[in-house]
Amino acid sequence: MSDFLMKPKVDYAFKEIMMDEQARIGFLSAMLKLNPKEIKETQILNTNLRKQREKEKLGILDVRILMNNHTEIDIEIQLSAISVWADRALFYLAKMFTDQIHSGEDYTVFKRCVSISILDFDLFADESEFYSCFHIWEDTRHFLYTDKMEFHVLELPKLPKELREDSSDIELWGKFINAERKEDFVMLAEKNVYIGSAYKHLQVISQDDEKRMEYEAREKAIRDYNQIILEAEQRGEARGEARGEARGEARGEARGEARGEARGRAVERIESIRILIADNIEEGVPGEKTIAKLQKHYHLTDDEAKQYYEKFS
Repeated sequence: MSDFLMKPKVDYAFKEIMMDEQARIGFLSAMLKLNPKEIKETQILNTNLRKQREKEKLGILDVRILMNNHTEIDIEIQLSAISVWADRALFYLAKMFTDQIHSGEDYTVFKRCVSISILDFDLFADESEFYSCFHIWEDTRHFLYTDKMEFHVLELPKLPKELREDSSDIELWGKFINAERKEDFVMLAEKNVYIGSAYKHLQVISQDDEKRMEYEAREKAIRDYNQIILEAEQRGEARGEARGEARGEARGEARGEARGEARGRAVERIESIRILIADNIEEGVPGEKTIAKLQKHYHLTDDEAKQYYEKFS
């Protein structure tokens, strides 16, 4: 048997791990601070959220779960930095919340909706803790407005380098999701029976040839995206430095500012293009129409638009 193991933080692998009920119960009990025995049942739901109107943005979640108390949970993994992640998570949770009610029903049908974000970047730059939980509170007296919406954020880069004796289950799961070496998986599996179940399932799917091909295709798409962002940043820096050098050392400070602004604009432009392509694919827009949109909105040539479409589709 091959020693190959998928990386759990690649969204394809994480989704597959969540197909294992024991792993699912263990992860949810850790994140929601529940006794696993309280979770009687979990169901994997359709990850497509309903569109109320033709032009409305379609929502597609990574993992969507319904618990025995009717709590709905959206679990998302994001490896590339997105500065507007909080807005994105809010959009998906709000859409999941409103998806519960149908014509003729009253507002008592609404159940609690929970967002769990697993991020491979720092969302809160000024905070050192790797885990955060948010509710809707009154600003000055700090009482709960409603328990129907809840946000959990796990920032993988902030995890402690070494496990402590008193490491929480959330930290253990964070370490498992972030792990790549067999010895780390084995060590974590020994510390938590539910992580042990997740590790066993990871071993099984890693030896499935079809699943491995799908996983590697997803991993390649992530690498390609990161490379496009890197090259955009490098081009922005090169243009900024060239302009700055032409103006002379006396304007060095302005050169630095221009370089930073150029890099930021380039990254935002690439991310905006990627999101437009993803949204159009989700909504079933034909490729040629998406390419035409790219040309119109971003002033691209036909070849440039096609290249972006091939990369991000």
